[in-house]
Amino acid sequence: MVAFLELTKPRITQLVLLTAAAGFYLGARGTVDLGLLAHTLLGTALVAAGTNAFNQLRERDVDARMRRTQGRPLPSGRVTPRAAGAFAGIISLAGVASLAWKVNLLTAGLATLTLASYVLLYTPLKRKTSLNTLIGAVPGALPIVGGWTAAGGDLGPAVLALFWILFLWQLPHFLALAWIYRDDYRRGGLAMLSVADPEGHAIARMTLAYAAALVPVSLVPTLLGVTGPLYFFGALALGLAYAGVSARMSPAPTTARAWRLFLVSIVYLPALLTLMVLDKVAA
Repeated sequence: MVAFLELTKPRITQLVLLTAAAGFYLGARGTVDLGLLAHTLLGTALVAAGTNAFNQLRERDVDARMRRTQGRPLPSGRVTPRAAGAFAGIISLAGVASLAWKVNLLTAGLATLTLASYVLLYTPLKRKTSLNTLIGAVPGALPIVGGWTAAGGDLGPAVLALFWILFLWQLPHFLALAWIYRDDYRRGGLAMLSVADPEGHAIARMTLAYAAALVPVSLVPTLLGVTGPLYFFGALALGLAYAGVSARMSPAPTTARAWRLFLVSIVYLPALLTLMVLDKVAA
């Protein structure tokens, strides 16, 4: 059972649930329907877990070559590919079916899009192009949209702003991680930017560019009337801090600077989502 739990990448699944829950609360009009929220989180968790399991199934050869991932269930032999595939398929279908039945078809469709874009686009592109990080940021940003639509929110400018906040946040986060584990990615044969850019100059430029772009985008929810001034100024402070740490990656990144950026990114997102929830403007 532990090995199958590891296939789901619990920490990533928890992050998906955090963003989906925030999206649900922000998209809700009036009182939050706790039963609907529970069904949303259950379905989302199953799809996210299945997505992560499919990812490990398709990358088991890469994981076997990387020191960081050699102990995962598939390369270590604790789970067979057939069992992993059956597990991933069952929980993914259960998640989509649950969302379609208990929530709504739009949210189920967004969950399906998240799974498909992650497993069928992002995962294979990691072997072919460093642009995979941009592609992978799309399924990473969709759960907050699914939470919003599950609560009855419409697909308008407000939820688009939430999507772009999550999209931009991921890029410095993953570029830092790619720099930290660049040797492992090279051994795994993955086409990460940190492998193609050994001096790190492009990584440094792109990290700062994405973090800087995130600052004004993160303020849009207040400009659209979703959140209030507490969120606005809090998001501004968090964004400037994130951009400041990203700027320290210039003129060339070091492992210590990348770790600092990675840790700040982990603090940034829950802090920002908490501010959104605390300062939501009543509908």
